[in-house]
Formats: sequence, structure tokens, C-alpha cells
Amino acid sequence: MDPLSWGEIIIRILGQFTPVWIALILTFVISIYFKRSLGLYGRLFDSIIGMVGFALVMFWAYTALFTGLFDWISTHDPLTQISGMKNKVPGTPVKNVAEGMYEYYLLGGDNLARDVFSRVVKGSTIVIAIAPFATLFAYMVGITLGLPAGYYGGKLDTILSFAANLILAFPVILLFYLLVTPEIALVGIPAYMAAALFIFPLIFLGMLLNSKYETRPSLRTPILIAVLGIGFIIYMSAISDTNRNTLVDFWPSFLDLYDVNPEILIVFVSVVFVNSPTIFRIVRGLTLDVKSRDYVAAAQTRGESPWYIMLWEILPNVRGPLIVDFCLRIGYTTILLGTLGFFGLGLPPESPDWGTTINDGRRLLSIYLHPPLVPALSLLSLVLGLNLLADGLREESLKD
Repeated sequence: MDPLSWGEIIIRILGQFTPVWIALILTFVISIYFKRSLGLYGRLFDSIIGMVGFALVMFWAYTALFTGLFDWISTHDPLTQISGMKNKVPGTPVKNVAEGMYEYYLLGGDNLARDVFSRVVKGSTIVIAIAPFATLFAYMVGITLGLPAGYYGGKLDTILSFAANLILAFPVILLFYLLVTPEIALVGIPAYMAAALFIFPLIFLGMLLNSKYETRPSLRTPILIAVLGIGFIIYMSAISDTNRNTLVDFWPSFLDLYDVNPEILIVFVSVVFVNSPTIFRIVRGLTLDVKSRDYVAAAQTRGESPWYIMLWEILPNVRGPLIVDFCLRIGYTTILLGTLGFFGLGLPPESPDWGTTINDGRRLLSIYLHPPLVPALSLLSLVLGLNLLADGLREESLKD
């Protein structure tokens, strides 16, 4: 077989992403049709910048979804080494192609004869699996601690602010390096941190539902039992694993729904731990700013509980800055994940994450551009999309 031309390579790559294009078109058509009833999300489609950012973010989100669940996009196993394909240029045909195997390396081979296209596509699943959810967990920690610190003030505010400032005093990269060091992992510190940090989503959901239905105990009790019961099983499944050092090694196996990869757990916990203090300070500052507003005073006059006021009066009215910061923080987390992968920290060495792939390819950068360039552009496009999405959301939130 002859090598593919650049035109043929582009056409084949676009064809591999067919499920993503269909999903993007359906998402835009449905969202634009119903945008007037979708609140801030719907108004996002009035902003060109917001739509471009949303398209870039959803492109990688759908790519990760269809690759992780169905493996519809990648052409080869990202870890498989095929003889004779080391450092091959884009469009090189696979030698001695077996039945059912894709016949080309669309974006060439890396220094270990692995398919660059498949590694970049598979790497998106790692970024999308860690960055948004770790940021969401960090927000639950920051909101759970920042709201009472700003609302009550006093000694509680002093203690929590001191703890946050103590963490923020360390350089971020150095703190990440310490947390993902193998010696620290062997001691079990990340697992203990996971046990402490992962409890905050349960606390947040419990306070949210309790404050919402506190005047309707007949409805509140079954809802709390169901939600917190399921949440507790998920929490215990996340922190329990007899194969590593944890606080929990007695959780019954039939209730252990899943095991978290130890390397991914370390990176996940590190992201949550590093981001939580900054989010705490943002939430605390916003709470201090709005707690003297008239609608808060009105809620206090009605006799609403403090947690109801914090979660249902203050938090919804500061959602604009928090949503914008959430998008930007996912971008920061994506860059941090790339940095960790580049330095070989946290994730396994053979991982197809973008940082590791860039590091693998940069050794021959003067000879072959494609191994590091493709994952670098992928990382750039996702972060750019998140920044543009944040700008669009900021524009629309200011109109509230």
C-alpha cells in the first residue's frame, strides 16, 4: 500500500470522528431551538465566543465519551507496538496488517512504534475523566467550607482562612510533586487524604437537601436516606481497596462497586487538595460581599436557617463568578495534568495522557514533529475552548 497524502489523512481523520460530529450537530440544534428556556446555558448561544469555546470543549468531551465507552474513534490500541512502525510519518501503511486491523497510522508512529492518533484520542479520556470531576470535588470542598466561613465569620473564619493560606503558601508544582512522589504514595497519605476529601460531597448534598426540605420532614427523611445511602456506598467503594494502604480494609466486597486506579487516585486527590483553598477564598469573599444584601435580610426575617440562606439565597446569586471560575479552573487543571505527565509524575509511564505523549515525542523533536505536536495542539485546543467558554459565560452572566 502507498502512503496517504495529507488530503487523504485529513479526510480519514474527519471520518473517524463521525460520531462526534453527529453529537455536536444534535447538541447545537437542540440547544439553539430551546435556548430561551435554558437559562444561562441557553444564552451562551447568543455569544459567538461562547459557542466556539463550547464547541471545542464538547468536541473533546464527546471524543472521550465515544472512545471510553465504545472505542469508536481510535484506530489501534494505544499501547500496542507494531513492528516496523517506529517513528513513521503520518499516513504510513501498517506492515503485515492483520485481518480487522486498521491499515494506516494516520498521524504516524512514536518512538515505541505506537499509533500517535490513537494515543491522543485515548488520552482525552484521561483528561476528561480527571479534570472536570476533580474540579467539581474541589468546588464541593471549597463551597462547604467557604460559605460558613464568610457567613459566620469570627474564629471559624480565622481558622479556616489560616489553613487555606497555609496550603497556598506552598508552590503549586512543588506541592504536586510531593503528593505524587512514590514514597509518599507508599506511606498511604494520598489514600488518607481521599478519605477526608471525598466526604465533603456527602456533607454538601446532605446540607443542601436538609435545608431545602427542612419544613417537610416526611419528604426530607426518605430523600436523605436514599441519597446519602447511595452516596455512602460510592464513597466507601472509592476509599476502600485491600491492595493499597487505606483507612478502610473491612468494607464487604459485594458492596465494593469499583476500584480506583492508585495512580489516578493520587492525581485526583492532588488536584482536589491544591484547588480547594483557592475556591474556599473565592466563595468566602463572595459570601462576605452579599450576606448584607436585602434578600438575605429578608430570609433571616422569615426565620430561615443559616444553611438554607447560604445554599439557597447566597450561593445561587453568586453562581456567575463561580461558573466562570469553574471553566477556567478545569483549564488550569488540564495544564497541570499535562505538566505532571510531562515530568513522569502520577500516571503510569505507558499512559497515553497528553503530557506523557508530549514527553515521549520531544526526544526526537528535531527529526520528527508529529509525536509531540499532535498532543500539544490537542491540549491547547481544549484549554482554549475552556477559556473562550468562560469568556462567553462571563458576558452572559453580567446581563443578569
